[in-house]
Amino acid sequence: MKTGQQEIKEPRALYPFPEGWYFVATRKTIEKKKLIQRTWMGERIVVWCDDEGRICVAEDLCPHLGSELGPEVGGAVRNGCLVCPFHGFEYDATGQCVKTPYAPAPRTARLNVFETREILGLVFAWRGVGGRPPQWRLPEEPGGDDWSDLETWSVRFTGHPQETTENSVDDGHLRYVHGFGSVTRVGTIEVDGSYLKSSFDFTRSQTFAGINIYTYDVSAVTHVHGLGYSFVEVREHGLGMETRLWVLATPVDGDMLEMVLVSQVKRLRKPKRAIIGMRFLPPGLRTRVMNKIIIAAQKRDVLSDVVIWDRKHYIPRPRLCSSDGEIGTFRRYCEQFYPEHPD
Repeated sequence: MKTGQQEIKEPRALYPFPEGWYFVATRKTIEKKKLIQRTWMGERIVVWCDDEGRICVAEDLCPHLGSELGPEVGGAVRNGCLVCPFHGFEYDATGQCVKTPYAPAPRTARLNVFETREILGLVFAWRGVGGRPPQWRLPEEPGGDDWSDLETWSVRFTGHPQETTENSVDDGHLRYVHGFGSVTRVGTIEVDGSYLKSSFDFTRSQTFAGINIYTYDVSAVTHVHGLGYSFVEVREHGLGMETRLWVLATPVDGDMLEMVLVSQVKRLRKPKRAIIGMRFLPPGLRTRVMNKIIIAAQKRDVLSDVVIWDRKHYIPRPRLCSSDGEIGTFRRYCEQFYPEHPD
């Protein structure tokens, strides 16, 4: 905008769709719904699973004559293939047209598909800048059989995955937004290509009627693989409890962001100290209950952040203080996920 003869430039917003792997849905949801249609990374997509368990994430556009393919317009999955509602063209899980009702399937009829990766039933797809192929791989599935089922929770708000992922290095907000105590950075941030590691210790008090009934002593290690995939390993030393937390931030349409939290708890066979109200529960049930408590606590934390994320503005040249050095490192790490010359 202009004031008199002086032109005032608005801060340039972040490019809305940084390159990377982004969450699509759980395998459980895909198998239950048969066919999913949604907006993802600014694209209209359809998602389905064939009879052999192969998942396909594809652009919601039939290359024959341009029909949408989702259930809202009559698209369906039959014998493992996606059937277009307009002329009955059938597509397999590779995106190839394999059948039409009245003529041989044209070889050139092929859906635009996104490469996928699955981790513990969480399905991710790659979106590259300019359509380029994956530039890195997501990590291997975390091992161990002694873990609970996954608990998930999601929320949508106005935001950007760089802004939300920046919390992984912003120790200061842990004190002022979430009330953590004794927040201590462990080592320095590690960056290796698309991978960033951030570690810190903190304490957190659990109160009832204003009385402190327990103080958690926590160590957290965050593994960031691009702006859509953050995996946090958490250990509470007092109980000897280990948890896993996935923080999955996915742009929807260039304005809205969907954040999905996923948590998992290692089986609590012999806690180091008694857990109030769970003393007589069997280990399996105790573990499931703790997982629900943890996802509820993470939900409260994220909603406290959402109030800020939903209203904040990106400042490309922040006025940092001496304790904010990690934010500068993080922002340099993020540069690799954007076009060299964004619009």
